Amino acid sequence: MDLRQLCHGFASAGRIEAIVLRPARGEPAVSVNAAVAEPGRGLIGDRRAAGKQSGRQSPKREITLFQAEHLPLVAGWCGLDYLDPLRLRRNLLISGLNLVGMRSPFPDAQLEWTVGHEVRIRITGPCDPCSKMATELGAGSYNALRGHGGMTAAIVAGGVIRVGDCISLHAITTRPGKTSAAD
Repeated sequence: MDLRQLCHGFASAGRIEAIVLRPARGEPAVSVNAAVAEPGRGLIGDRRAAGKQSGRQSPKREITLFQAEHLPLVAGWCGLDYLDPLRLRRNLLISGLNLVGMRSPFPDAQLEWTVGHEVRIRITGPCDPCSKMATELGAGSYNALRGHGGMTAAIVAGGVIRVGDCISLHAITTRPGKTSAAD
């Protein structure tokens, strides 16, 4: 098996464990059971979706994701017994998939993921921590989250995302205009 095949193979699907919306800068994040994802905007009800109307937001950062399995690790590195995902302010808490692995390391190949029945996303890069994490989680939290801050994604096709939805590989785009279906 070659490296491309290895990088595009996944043992199982992932799952949405939580959906978090940030209504406005400085306001507490809220947990919801479902949200509408809209290409070019993000999750409706999240501050990024409202900000996109002004043209200031990057299309590469329409949704942010965090690895559920990393919550206990980051909590421990921050000296916390438990870390509520609301405090991280990432939109989707994902279990069962390595978020870094959801982005192809090959510049000529992009992985597109199906979330639930309608939504498709493409992982665009790391979601580095910001200085606000030190205020939220305490001293050392910025470094605790470095390399574990999650990932950003663009919405390829919109629809409703629900807690409990499955996330699976939809397609591998190898060249502009050429897509092969995932196994």
